[in-house]
This record gives sequence, C-alpha cells and structure tokens, in this order.
Amino acid sequence: MKTLYSVLFVYTMLASCSSVKKAETAINTGNFDQAIDIAISNLASDKNAKRKQEYVVLLENAFAKAVSEDQIVLNRLQSDPNPSVLESIYETLLNMEYRQSKIRPLLPLTIYETGKSASFPMVDYSKKVIAARTSLSDHLLDNARKSLNVANTLQARTIYDDLIYLNKINPNYKDTAVLLDKALEKGTDYIMVSLKNETQLVIPERLEEELLNFSTYGLNDKWTVYHNRHNDNIFYDYSLNINFRNINISPEQVLQKELQKEKQVIDGFEYELDERGNVKKDSLGDDIKKDKYKLVKATIFQSTQQKEVSIDANIIVTNNYNRQLVDRFPIGSTFIFNYIYGSVNGDRRAVDEDYLQTLNARAIPFPSNEQMIYDAGEDLKLRIKEVLTGLRYRN
Repeated sequence: MKTLYSVLFVYTMLASCSSVKKAETAINTGNFDQAIDIAISNLASDKNAKRKQEYVVLLENAFAKAVSEDQIVLNRLQSDPNPSVLESIYETLLNMEYRQSKIRPLLPLTIYETGKSASFPMVDYSKKVIAARTSLSDHLLDNARKSLNVANTLQARTIYDDLIYLNKINPNYKDTAVLLDKALEKGTDYIMVSLKNETQLVIPERLEEELLNFSTYGLNDKWTVYHNRHNDNIFYDYSLNINFRNINISPEQVLQKELQKEKQVIDGFEYELDERGNVKKDSLGDDIKKDKYKLVKATIFQSTQQKEVSIDANIIVTNNYNRQLVDRFPIGSTFIFNYIYGSVNGDRRAVDEDYLQTLNARAIPFPSNEQMIYDAGEDLKLRIKEVLTGLRYRN
C-alpha cells in the first residue's frame, strides 16, 4: 500500500510540474490568459495548500501582464478616430471584465513566503463597457441606415450580420429590429419556380404541385426564397424552370419462363445397422436412427409483369436582371414496375421457401401511365433536391 501511495505522489508531482511548465511557457509567449486559466484550474481545489503556491505566483504575474497588455491596446484603440475600432474597444473591455470575474471567487490568495495577499487590483469596468457598447451600437445602426438604401444583395447580408451582432450585445436597441427586417429582405434572393412540359404526355397535376412545392425539399437557406406563384410586389432575382424534355413509357409486357427445381429433402428415417445387420444402440441403449433423404422435383411456371418509364428533364436557372443563363442541369429518373406471379407443379418442397413467399398467385392490373409518371417523379424530386442543395446563386 505504501508503494502505491508513493507512485501516486510521484505521478501528482509530475503532473503539477507539467502544468507549471505550461503556464510559464504561456506567459513567456504572451498567452497570458492561457496561463491564467491553467493557474485557476489548479487553484480551484485546495487553493491554500503549500504545493499550490507556484500557481498563486503565476496567476499574480500573468494577471498583471494581461491587464497591462490590454491597457496598452485599449489606449491605442481609443486614440484612433476610425469608428471601425469600436468593436475591438468593446470586446477588449469585456475581456478585461471577464478575466476579473474568473479570478474574484478565488480571492484572497496568500503568498506564504511574504505572508501577504497576492495583488489583483480589481477595476469596475461596467460604465466603460456600457459606454463602449452604446458607441458601437450607434455606429452599427448609423451605418445600416446609411448603407441599406444603396446596398446590393451581398452588402445587405453583411449589414444583416452586423445587426445580428448588435442585437446580441444590445437586444432591441432603438430601430434594430426594423433594420434587420429590411436587411433580410434586401439580402434575400427571390426565385420564381415553374414547370414546363415539352413532351406529348400529361404530367399528373399532383406531381407538378409536389415538384414545385419547394417547402418540402428541406432547403434551409435564409437567403433564398422559392415561390411557385407570382407575387406582383416582388421582383424575382432568378427564374428556375424545370423543363420535361422526354417521357418514355415501355409497352406492358409479360415475360414467361419455366424453371426446373430439385432438392434432396428429409423423408422419414431408417435404423443404423452394424456389420451383422443388427440395429445399433447408443450409450443409453436406444436404437440409433438416421434421416432418410429423397430427391423431389418441381416445375415453376413463372410470369413477370414489366413496365418501365424514364423521364429526362433540365433545370434551367436564369438571372432576371440581365436575362442571362446562370446554369443548366440535366436530370433524369427511371421507374420500373416489376411483378412476379406463377404456380408450382410437383413437390413444393423442391422450391426454396423464400422464393415461394415472393411468388404471387395471380396477375394484377398494370399501373396507368399517369401513375408510372408520378412514381418516377418521386425519384425526380430527390434529383432536383441534390441540384438545389449544391446550387449557389451568388459567389
């Protein structure tokens, strides 16, 4: 047991040395907050233990250097008249405030060598944080108000992201919500979707409705809105046309074939005999039996009903500002109706049970052409979704 305690003590000391080294390296490379996190993690339990003294000294040193570094950055930023630095000022102050909040629960921390408390000067940053947040919020709002009227689609999206950030740091500030709605609308691409049938066959009405109902495609892009009914109050940035070029439906046909099956099956039993012709006995004195096999045969008269439809289409995307073709995607789908029925003549034991379960007793009516087209269209929806998922209207 003493040996186990010795091993654990050595392991703990090695782990502690490793953490101290990491913290020292972090300080030496300017990663002061990393060093602070390492020290806090080790002081969180039993902070007054003598073996934790190194972390107290490290924390004091790292905190002083971090505050000094941030103050230098803050002084430089605050002397810069460019409003683009307002976010950095706000984030720096927040970080300084957050750093103190991590250390405060550990205080006081005593340095045993001097008998004094480690020095962690705490500053109330709340007024400075609020002032910086207000300046930043006003700047983001002013920029949004001035820029939105002349912004293009991509610029509106950038303004939207700025306003989302503003709403996060300063919820419901002034007219943020109104400007957010305006930026979202201006940054959105509106696409008018239509279907054109260039074939000689009728496309089922419910299939057309499903193909044009893009809400069922699961395309979660806030910047792209698809409409299949024209709204006169909206200018549609793009048109997306699904053009059916060819629909080929094969004739209904029944393929017939005759299959011969045979199999060795168990057919009763017989007694096992010794060299003298006597029935063998097992260790309990019972007669030994063995399976008797028989070759059985059967003929399967199989009929297969088949009908096939294939659809060829194009997805054509057009820019409505300049009437230029953006892209063209060929898509296709095939659906095969396949139904097997038939009968067995002979011993059914010769036929695999799995096959017998799939062998239907009689024919059924062939699906109509309209149903075949609809069934192929279900797969076509997946092809359309694949295209739309990878489609980028703007770079």
